[in-house]
Amino acid sequence: MAFDIEEELKKLPAKPGVYLMHDADDTIIYVGKAVSLKNRVRQYFQESRAKRRGPKIEQMISLIDHFEYIVTDSELEALVLECNLIKEHRPKYNTMLMDDKSYPFIKVTVQEEYPRILIARTMKKDKAKYFGPYTSGLAVKETVELIRKLYQIRVCNKKLPRDQGKDRPCLYYHIHQCKAPCQGYVTKEEYQAQIRQALDFLNGNFKDIIKELHEKMMQESEALNFEKAKEYRDMIDNIRRIGERQKITNSDSEDKDVIALAMDQEDAVAQIFFIRSGKLIGREHYYLHIGEEDTSDQVLLSFIKQFYAGTPFVPRELMISEEIGDRELMEEYLGKKRGGRVYIRVPKKGSKEKLVELAERNAQIVLNQDRERIKREESRTLGAMKEISDWLDLPGLERIEAYDISNISGFQSVGSMVVYEKGRPKRADYRKFRIKSVQGPNDYASMEEVLGRRFQRGIQEDSGFERLPDLIMMDGGRGQVNVALEVLDRLGLSVPVCGMVKDDKHRTRGLYYQNVEIPIDRNSEGFKLITRIQDEAHRFAIEYHRLLRSKGQVHSILDDIPGIGPSRRKALMRHFQSLEDVRNASEEELSKIPSMNARAARQVYEFFHH
Repeated sequence: MAFDIEEELKKLPAKPGVYLMHDADDTIIYVGKAVSLKNRVRQYFQESRAKRRGPKIEQMISLIDHFEYIVTDSELEALVLECNLIKEHRPKYNTMLMDDKSYPFIKVTVQEEYPRILIARTMKKDKAKYFGPYTSGLAVKETVELIRKLYQIRVCNKKLPRDQGKDRPCLYYHIHQCKAPCQGYVTKEEYQAQIRQALDFLNGNFKDIIKELHEKMMQESEALNFEKAKEYRDMIDNIRRIGERQKITNSDSEDKDVIALAMDQEDAVAQIFFIRSGKLIGREHYYLHIGEEDTSDQVLLSFIKQFYAGTPFVPRELMISEEIGDRELMEEYLGKKRGGRVYIRVPKKGSKEKLVELAERNAQIVLNQDRERIKREESRTLGAMKEISDWLDLPGLERIEAYDISNISGFQSVGSMVVYEKGRPKRADYRKFRIKSVQGPNDYASMEEVLGRRFQRGIQEDSGFERLPDLIMMDGGRGQVNVALEVLDRLGLSVPVCGMVKDDKHRTRGLYYQNVEIPIDRNSEGFKLITRIQDEAHRFAIEYHRLLRSKGQVHSILDDIPGIGPSRRKALMRHFQSLEDVRNASEEELSKIPSMNARAARQVYEFFHH
């Protein structure tokens, strides 16, 4: 189905995320973030905002063919993902290409014997642990200070234990914000325990510390120490803000694919997040048709097999939403394809688990929207067929054929046959007809020939014509219906025929069936389907006209006669005044024309009389 912007706008969630605008060539022309995707993306297509936008944005909007989006947990995540995608795709209409150094990280130097907690602007492959990036530099600064105070982490740059005891303890020791590992006043094991608590805090497990700070805030407030209470309140706010820790960027700078699944009884959606050099740079989703007996782990394993069999790049690690069978075998298979070890893991905690959950949530959104699309499509197709069958009292209606006649000035008219099954066009069964027996614009006679040829070949079980319709729709009223019924009666066939009756403005107003005009609701899906069938039959006939004109063949149906080439065709047209004269000529008369012989004369005669 074509991308319907209005329909897709209705499905946008009121959640934070990133949206990507594509042009007709599927090139990403703009990447943006939103607190609410529903509100932000809709603004681009609101006429009321056109005057407030500059010419550059207006030009960008005019090029939008379709859009996609990725839901995140917070605006912060959306901001960093936006940055990653802009750097990866370099969209034409993004003018501010941000860099990670604009956002601070919290760095824990776990590679040191006595680690420190620092603020960093870039991630390095130095075996340290990085948290972030974060949008608020002030919040990061205050949080680092808070962690140092809470867990008495050292601030100095001394090389420990090498430099232990060389200088006196600093001020932080005297104000009880550091236990002076530089003097050996705290053992390595005790200090490492403090670092583990700090890491636990940075991993989001700060429920207990918030509770403790809240109790202190209330105590200071009750004691009327409002300034001190405000300090505790600000600490709590900073902790909560730092709790929006990034899942979008990882500190290990590895290439990973994150795969999650959402499924129902009949369909599944697999969502893949592509992480390259530690940054989420894009995603794809894939639809899978499944059976009732398929379990989610089976579907996930099947998808992994199919996807990586067809992709040239295999990352070092796959993070998946649940355990799969044959995991070790799949690791071995993918490792051989990659040329190095591949790990398949199911994260159980921390940022990796959160990232898998994010992929899972996006997969569920896609599946839900696809379910809505399927319901709408069923309403347009099967629902519309049901309405038509109810109007005509034709239970089991499945296949409809419709016909149209178009006249071309000169010798020839053409006919078209279109087929709809279960409310959808079945283009493989469409057929074109050149009118052989009718001279001039006579629609009734032309239609009689088309129907006669179509159903005669159906009786003979000619390939492509053997399937008879459940209903014939004629582009007209009583006259067209009667022509069809006469042809069917002559051939001994019983197929329901109805006419599409038009009003004075050439719009369909009802169906003519069994000598009664049946009014139909113009707002119904059945009416819309009838209109589509009419338009399709007419379009198909017009296309045939254009094809004939492009080949310079509109002047004669003599092209269809086997053995009659350009020279004999010209000889026939010079000798006879009209196509009707050719049709009425005897075999003997035809054989006397220059360049014609007895065999050619017989072919022409049999073409018009058999």
